[in-house]
Amino acid sequence: MKYLSFIVALLLSLLVFAALYAPAQEAAATKTTAAEQDSIVLGSGCFWGAEMRYEQLPGVIDAVSGYADGKGVKPTYRAITKRSNKNNPDNHAEVVQVSFDPTQISLEALLQHYFESHDPTQLNRQGNDIGTQYRSIILTNSPEQQARAAAVMQQYQPLLTAAGYGQIVTQLKPLTAFFPAEDYHQDYIAKNPNGYCPDHATGVRFDRDNAAQTAEVDNREMLTGKHILVIDSESYCPYCEKFKAEVASSYQGDIPMHFRFASQLQGLSIKTETTATPTIILLQEGREVFAFKGYLAPDEFYLLLGKFKLGDSEAFDVAFDKATDQRFCKEYQIFKNTPDGIFIDKLSGAALFDTRDRFNSGTGWLSFTKAVDGAVTERPDNRYGMRRTEIRAKVSGIHLGHVFPDGPNGQPRYCINATVLDFVPRPAAG
Repeated sequence: MKYLSFIVALLLSLLVFAALYAPAQEAAATKTTAAEQDSIVLGSGCFWGAEMRYEQLPGVIDAVSGYADGKGVKPTYRAITKRSNKNNPDNHAEVVQVSFDPTQISLEALLQHYFESHDPTQLNRQGNDIGTQYRSIILTNSPEQQARAAAVMQQYQPLLTAAGYGQIVTQLKPLTAFFPAEDYHQDYIAKNPNGYCPDHATGVRFDRDNAAQTAEVDNREMLTGKHILVIDSESYCPYCEKFKAEVASSYQGDIPMHFRFASQLQGLSIKTETTATPTIILLQEGREVFAFKGYLAPDEFYLLLGKFKLGDSEAFDVAFDKATDQRFCKEYQIFKNTPDGIFIDKLSGAALFDTRDRFNSGTGWLSFTKAVDGAVTERPDNRYGMRRTEIRAKVSGIHLGHVFPDGPNGQPRYCINATVLDFVPRPAAG
């Protein structure tokens, strides 16, 4: 019993020791981590896009939007955006406090990203954002940071000069105070998923291990016919990635889609400012016909593309559910007896129906017993006093027709408008 009592007492002592020691150990670990961190405050125009881009850099621990370098002006968004402060040299600048791990990203690498992500030769502005709140500024926390930032700036100036830009006007000062911005400004772009990222980059890059500058591309293809041009970001832009994932990845249409940086538009006639990513520009013979700044959802993109490709036509009215093909229309006569192949979406290029499932229903509309697997969606259509099931293209969302239960041998009959389809012959077996 004495030994048992001793063992129980020992175990209890160990548990108490562990409970007391664990918080101290955790605090020590936190203190060590904090000691390895560094921070710097950077202003490069509107802080929304800047904050998001810093957060995507490996080694950046946190990025906080805020205000700094002002005096006599309240550090709030309402105060700094007053008309009376637009040209006030004592106004606060919109800045981002970047905390980073120097073992993962050096101060020099962070500052290279900073200079490449905006135009440091613009005084008190970035693009259409004009005023002292948008000034280019670096606020350091030590003389060492000050010297290293000055060295990076000196490295960048010759590169800008060679590209035809003027002198860097970025202010370099010690930080006196940083004021975090209001909650609704933090992670602003993540909270607003259907917008655009402001992009004022010059396209001039640092020579990293003699890497090439942003390459010029051959745009001659876009000088003939119709094209879709998407202005992409040279750094991370969630709206660009969302457009690529939700629209571009499934687009197979016959109007080519091209992605370019704003610095890669040589030879094209573009009227719209390309300081937002994404910007979707419709081109004809190399000239801008229409442009939209920001993310477009699939239904919005295909409505825009429909107008561009189809114009004011029966096909457009059918695709966007304003009309139905005439019985035995011209397109029906062309498509009713094609060789072996696939009918595709006139806008997205996605496969919709196979000639092997086609049959002559005698109705004057193309008829199929099935659609390509996963190519269409169904929804109830109770208009005009009828109970029908509407068929739409899954990728583009355009109206295709209806499905009825009166096909051959008890199969469905997909009654489809020919004007919204194109035909592709099946490749010969090799």
